[in-house]
Amino acid sequence: MHYITTSDPENVSAMIAAQDLHTEFQFPQEAESQLSSDTDFEDPDGKNAKTGKGMVPKKGKKVLGDKPKGGGAGKVPGLGWVNGHHQENGMENMTLFEVVKSGRSATQSVVDDWIEAYKHDRDVALLDLINFFIQCSGCKGAVSGEMFRHMQNSEIIRKMTEEFDEDSGDYPLTLSGPQWKKFRTSFCDFIAVLVRQCQYSIIYDEYMMDTVISLLTGLSDSQVRAFRHTSTLAAMKLMTALVNVALNLSINMDNTQRQYEAERNKVIAKRANDRLELLLQKRKELQENQDEIENMMNAIFKGVFVHRYRDAIAEVRAICIEEIGVWMKLYSDAFLNDSYLKYVGWTLHDKQGEVRLKCLTALQGLYYNRELSTRLELFTSRFKDRIVSMTLDKEYDVAVQAIKLLTLVLQSSDEVLMAEDCESVYHLVYSAHRPIAVSAGEFLFKKLFSHRGPEEEGLPRRGRQSINGSLIKTTVFFFLESELHEHGAYLVDSLWDCASELLKDWETMISLLLDEPMPGEEALTDRQETALVEIMLCAIRQACECHPPVGRGTGKRVLTAKEKKTQLDDRTRITEMFAVALPLLLAKYCVDIDKVTNLLQIPKYFDLDIYTTGRLEKHLDALLRQMWEVVDKHTDTEVLEACSTTYHYLCNDEFTISNRVDIARSQLIDELVDKFNRLLEDFLQEGEELDEDDAYHVLSTLKKISAFHNAHDLSKWDLFTSNYRLLNTGLQNGDMPEQIVVHAMQTHYIILWHLAKVSDGSSLKGDLVTLRKQMRAFCLMCQRYISSINTAVKEQAFTILCDLLLIFSHQIMSSGREQLEPLVYMPDSSLQAELLNFILDQVFIDQDDDNSTDGQQDDEASKIEALHKRRNLLAAYCKLIIYNVVEMNTGADIFKQYMRYYNDYGDIIKDTMSKTRQIDKIQCAKTLISSLQKLFNEMLSELGINFDRSSSAFCGIKELARRFSLTFGLDQLKTREAIAMLHKDGIEFAFKEPSPQGEGSPPLNLAFLDILTEFSSKLIRQDKRTVHMYLERFMTFQMALQREDCWLPLISYRNSLQPGADDDTMSVVSGISSRGSTVRSKKSKPTIATKRRLPEEESSCSSSDAVWMNREQSVQTPVMMHSPHLTSTVLREPKKMRPEDGYPAAFTMPAEQLSHQPLPQQQQQPPPHHQHQAAIDYNTQVTWMLTQRQQAEARQQQERASMHFAKMRNHMQQAIRRGSALMEDDEQPIVEDVMMSSEDRLEDINEGMDFDTMDIDLPASKNRRERSELKPDYFDPSSIMDDSVLNVSMF
Repeated sequence: MHYITTSDPENVSAMIAAQDLHTEFQFPQEAESQLSSDTDFEDPDGKNAKTGKGMVPKKGKKVLGDKPKGGGAGKVPGLGWVNGHHQENGMENMTLFEVVKSGRSATQSVVDDWIEAYKHDRDVALLDLINFFIQCSGCKGAVSGEMFRHMQNSEIIRKMTEEFDEDSGDYPLTLSGPQWKKFRTSFCDFIAVLVRQCQYSIIYDEYMMDTVISLLTGLSDSQVRAFRHTSTLAAMKLMTALVNVALNLSINMDNTQRQYEAERNKVIAKRANDRLELLLQKRKELQENQDEIENMMNAIFKGVFVHRYRDAIAEVRAICIEEIGVWMKLYSDAFLNDSYLKYVGWTLHDKQGEVRLKCLTALQGLYYNRELSTRLELFTSRFKDRIVSMTLDKEYDVAVQAIKLLTLVLQSSDEVLMAEDCESVYHLVYSAHRPIAVSAGEFLFKKLFSHRGPEEEGLPRRGRQSINGSLIKTTVFFFLESELHEHGAYLVDSLWDCASELLKDWETMISLLLDEPMPGEEALTDRQETALVEIMLCAIRQACECHPPVGRGTGKRVLTAKEKKTQLDDRTRITEMFAVALPLLLAKYCVDIDKVTNLLQIPKYFDLDIYTTGRLEKHLDALLRQMWEVVDKHTDTEVLEACSTTYHYLCNDEFTISNRVDIARSQLIDELVDKFNRLLEDFLQEGEELDEDDAYHVLSTLKKISAFHNAHDLSKWDLFTSNYRLLNTGLQNGDMPEQIVVHAMQTHYIILWHLAKVSDGSSLKGDLVTLRKQMRAFCLMCQRYISSINTAVKEQAFTILCDLLLIFSHQIMSSGREQLEPLVYMPDSSLQAELLNFILDQVFIDQDDDNSTDGQQDDEASKIEALHKRRNLLAAYCKLIIYNVVEMNTGADIFKQYMRYYNDYGDIIKDTMSKTRQIDKIQCAKTLISSLQKLFNEMLSELGINFDRSSSAFCGIKELARRFSLTFGLDQLKTREAIAMLHKDGIEFAFKEPSPQGEGSPPLNLAFLDILTEFSSKLIRQDKRTVHMYLERFMTFQMALQREDCWLPLISYRNSLQPGADDDTMSVVSGISSRGSTVRSKKSKPTIATKRRLPEEESSCSSSDAVWMNREQSVQTPVMMHSPHLTSTVLREPKKMRPEDGYPAAFTMPAEQLSHQPLPQQQQQPPPHHQHQAAIDYNTQVTWMLTQRQQAEARQQQERASMHFAKMRNHMQQAIRRGSALMEDDEQPIVEDVMMSSEDRLEDINEGMDFDTMDIDLPASKNRRERSELKPDYFDPSSIMDDSVLNVSMF
């Protein structure tokens, strides 16, 4: 590379403004390099490289015959370099790469040693530096002195490309591990220190820097990814180091100029002319050095950055953008202008999140400095919309940094971001991704809370009239304006890191709720007060629990000692403050459901010891009185449950206040139970004429009692009898109000409290018998209510019944609780059938059947709620299957709905299949095949026996079978028995029903074999043979010869059972091959005929299935040989052949099997000579058939060979026509359908579905265009950037 030196001042400005960098590579002026793939060897032979004659010899360049600079040849004294290797203590020689890689030596000392070596012999030292960059790229080769002296850089790079290890694409910068991560840092530090140590002399010798920049520029233009990546990193770090040098020079020039001006402004008598000349000379030298550094930076920027910031590799682009951000921050006078900012702005549209992230972090460093941010106004106005849109980036890290960048922009100027820009960030405080939400919360806090007007100065910090009071109101207003979000916990969590002091100002919040507004102050509305109560509760929860709300965050983290202390202090403040204020708040808002529900949750965050230590018992009594009032006035379920939970927390035996609270709770329940019993007697005596007022009072009291069931033991009040009477009366009369029945069914909590006592051993002997009677009676009651007309009652009965069946199943005896065996209750067949019918009727329904007639929004909400209920019902029943409470085969009716209701219940059904397979693989397989059989029978009843196999119903069953097959996974050995049993049941089902059309027609369910084919790929090779032999038991000789369309399921299924059927081998029909050997068929090995043993068919239980598997595991199904050789049993033992159903059978049966299978009535016990004669006639018939078949197969084979020749010629012609013009998308093999040359060929289609095609594998270089034609300089903007940036101009 030839740099214009300071001796040619007239050319300095021309060099800086030059658009072309004339290196020996001569890359194009406008086109930048980009690879279209991540491969390391795009052009190892350098076919696409444009080489030149080399660099023009420049001043300072060593030529042959020159003596080395710095003296004659010899060793550098002390620690240094010997023959290009680093020497430590005279014991070890290592290359520069190895020294940097090891990291044992300080970078400063390594660089100093190299500089000493360079001063001694600059060619040897420079050669070692060149090899350092080559080896850092992962290249095993090394540049020799001969190559360095006589070869151009392009030739050296081409030579080094050939030295790469083609088997591995890894190189140091991409290797993982702590050593290689440290190497990257050491590599960058070495370059920075090298330039820093050479900045006063060596970099200006027009030799070292010229050679290094020329080499790195050439490597960065290489098609080898390792070269390009490493050299780009080196060049960018070199540029950064030069920027530091230029910055120092600029500072020195300013200082020199200032000294010169000061000296010149002195009076003549005091002016030192010698000093003026010295300063002038120094400024001139600094200017020359500055020009030289600018030339170097200009060469690197135009030779490397301009090409590589759009490289195909995201890591390379990220390096460029990261470093240009450093340049603009360090040397803003030179780089912080539109000419360089445009590259960062354009790359904001990059398709890789890693690159976009580097752009944002680079801009953050600029906007953080207020002095620099004022120079970014034009850039901000141009790319503001893009930055705002990046807050919704699909990469969470990018979105977080985009929000942080906007926060910095907001700090620099309030007028830049418009209201709509800010609103797009505001709603992100409700994001489920916590880093995004926290960043948005900081933006919101800076925008709304950080600016204080002059009228707020001097206001108190706390209280209604404080600064925090107005800020809390602002928070409430913002929360209410976010109409699409109603998650106060998310808002509080988002603001917690930046505004925790504000959110912990509960004193001000209480004042805003209880105190009357000052004159002229606008009071909070009811809606605003409700929002404030919710925010206050969320802030209390956040302070006491110290972890994000549900749905945001990965779980609880370990708190530090400081955080634990803060947590305890906050909890103490909350208790002291709200122990006094909470009764007042409940008294004021007693009738407001939303406020009371939230306020009643505050006591569970109290430190209850403070009631005693702080002598706050009177406030506890006030709280209990207010809770009594709440229970008396409210019938809303949420309020009552919140009150029940608060009583449960306050009754904790660990605290001394528990006795006081327990007495208050018992008095409350006594009053409720007495009132309920009194109302119930009156209500039941009315008979059929039920009064609405009495029904309301009964319902309200029942709601209050039911709310306490889940958290409190009410067994001593004997509520089971009264509730049972109520339910029984409802069944007898049939006109019981729905809500009364639903809440009366909460009696099962009483049963569960009894069970808890019995399990702990704290009950009496008779309690177990009583519990058993109550449980069974209640289960029968729920079973009767399942058939109720009312939907809500049926759903409640079903849910409770499923829970009780699960609790009182055989699982109750686990963990050493055998004494509970009398409580085990297993549903009988009638109950199982009712439960299954309920699921089929209530769950598997269409959405349109369960919608409402309200508005569209209400309709959607009701649909979602209804779907949620149905999912819960299905999950309750599936748990019964998983825990073996009901028979596993009942799951067949559930599994068959997998495809139809995949969107609604697919996850539940799939998980149920997975769990059942873990329990019993074979029974699960039987259940799956049973579900397919049920669907097949339903299809037959709907479409008839002559259905079309291309119909949507049949294709849907096949797709379901394919999905079932995928659930078995890839480990065939684990599911071997289950898959084999599945095939066995499928085969038996296919041949179970004879054809209704009479003899000679396929069985009724034969098409089921087409569905069963989906599971053939899950069979291992040995089991395929076993299943194939089992299939032959159900076939006849005539079935094997059929080729009509109705027999295609049998043909395709048999083909799928052939060894190698998945490998696209030839199609085989057991016994007789209907096709001749194809071009691709391999010679079959002769097989050893082994005697088959078939199981008895008198039992289908799992034990007989296991016997079937064990017997068949060692059986070898005969592999078909080329015709006319047959491996079927026809030619083995004719004496074992017997006619069946009027036509000869082609398959043998063991003697013990024959004894168990009765013959038809007309064929029982024939005379011996009749058997012999039948066998002779049969063999004669078979011989004639074989002769005819051999001739047909010979003709077919000849036709097939002709077709192959024609097809091959056609493929070659197409390949020649395409030539090098193939696009990258044409890399797929060319496959054509084979035209049928005769009607005989139709048999081959029906039989094997195995078209003979030939794949033309073209040379790799012809499968895509040359790189120079497709993407000049390896760059296609559309491959790395969004479309929106391509048509955008900068400024």
